[in-house]
Amino acid sequence: MSVFTRRTLLAAVALGASLTAALPVVAQQKSIKVGVMSGAEEEVAQVVKKVAATKGLNVELVPFSDYALVNEALERKDLDANAFQHKPYLDAQIAARGYKIEPVGLTFVQPIGLYSTKVKSVADLPKGAKIGIPNDPSNGGRALNLLAAQGLITIKEGKGLSPSLLDIAENPKGVKFSELDAAQLPRALPDLDAAVINTDHALNGGLDIRKDTIAVEKREGNPYANFVAARQGDTRPEIKTFVEAYQSPEVAKFLDERFKGAIIPAW
Repeated sequence: MSVFTRRTLLAAVALGASLTAALPVVAQQKSIKVGVMSGAEEEVAQVVKKVAATKGLNVELVPFSDYALVNEALERKDLDANAFQHKPYLDAQIAARGYKIEPVGLTFVQPIGLYSTKVKSVADLPKGAKIGIPNDPSNGGRALNLLAAQGLITIKEGKGLSPSLLDIAENPKGVKFSELDAAQLPRALPDLDAAVINTDHALNGGLDIRKDTIAVEKREGNPYANFVAARQGDTRPEIKTFVEAYQSPEVAKFLDERFKGAIIPAW
């Protein structure tokens, strides 16, 4: 190689290095994988995803149809976070399975309702009425508390948010309970006098909380606010950004316009 050629090559390399150094550094977009329930909750999460993108966070949503699988996936590190549950449900899961999972930010409240296609009021329920309730401990207990608030049953003292059928003290109408998977209750409703159905499953089943309920859980002071959950001690900024995206004006506006009070902000 000639001296001229060598000098030319070195100059070119030096020039290339200087140009590279002068280029702006483009930060690599951060990513997070979040588990959600399919249906209404996934709709909300899609809005959150768009807001998160404006904050430099790419959100991969993983929809589920079975509540029981979502925390398991988070515990196994198949997810970075999930957004589908309230505290009584997580507490029951931790007690049963020992999960190391904790809430990191509130999302929304879905008031649970007593739905019926056969009667127009709680008072119209017949003696021996067949009422469906979710078969998982936390939502089943929530259903029983709603029925107790309507005077259909009374519950033994000290049973808190998660009573079971064994904790019913009085059942003056002789209500007969049918415990079913929460997602099956909308389809089973025609065969029942009434059913206590979670809002997401009611929406997925084409039910309207304003028209098809004969009783609705109070929204004020509701202990069943949903939240984003992560593994204990996980303080990555991506999770904080996801929570911030959820608790945004854009999401609050979407909840109001899309669900008209059936799903409301909890933050």
